[in-house]
Amino acid sequence: MIVIGLIEYDDRPTKPVGWWGDGDGQKILGGRDELGGGTWMGCTRDGKVAFLTNFREPDPWSGSRSRGELPKRFLESTKCPSEFAEEIVKEADQYNGFNLIVADLCTKSMFYISNRPKGKPVSLLEVLPGIHVLSNANLDSPWPKAEKLRKGFSEVVASCRDEELCMKDIVKKLMCDKTKAERNMLPVTGCSPEWELEFSSIFIETHRKQGLYGTRNMGALSVKTSGEVSFYERYIENSNWKEHVFQYHLEQL
Repeated sequence: MIVIGLIEYDDRPTKPVGWWGDGDGQKILGGRDELGGGTWMGCTRDGKVAFLTNFREPDPWSGSRSRGELPKRFLESTKCPSEFAEEIVKEADQYNGFNLIVADLCTKSMFYISNRPKGKPVSLLEVLPGIHVLSNANLDSPWPKAEKLRKGFSEVVASCRDEELCMKDIVKKLMCDKTKAERNMLPVTGCSPEWELEFSSIFIETHRKQGLYGTRNMGALSVKTSGEVSFYERYIENSNWKEHVFQYHLEQL
């Protein structure tokens, strides 16, 4: 099982991937939002994995709860993915648009929850085995960059055959592509066409009045059938790209 996550520039200070947690509870391996205290992608020694993406839409609600608390809550909880997903469905309207994946590697269970599109029931789906791509729309939406990632990842898996996949190579090969989509292929989300074009590449790099805006973090999580977990991260710090790898073994395997 392999999960690849992407985070973009914003005005919120964040910490790179590391072990953290409060009290005697389960420690979390992941990045952390220094304002909200949550994370966009994380995992635990007992086999839990959670990550989220924002749902692209204009005019987000300023009074909403922090979406980063959703992965954190699951990673700290004792609930299985389906139980936690059902809990979030009941309060999904308290957040701006999100896509949330929660999984248990030991029980091979994974669920997807999204509170968008607006005006429609909350999506709650079990994620079945296979290659899935999650961008800033619903799971497996055929956005140009999502389809490019799906094709590229499929080719990488096919070319490796019985060889071990290298997370660092996958990030460099698939997640550093700055090619923008053709204008006639851009999704319609309610945002301006110029905004859609700037955000249509896998690796985002654009200039705004506030300064440079774009991809600030790339991570790849791999889990072997033996229970060995490897979390590779490439991130920007003080205008320089850095990288590190965390490895551990699942406690319940």
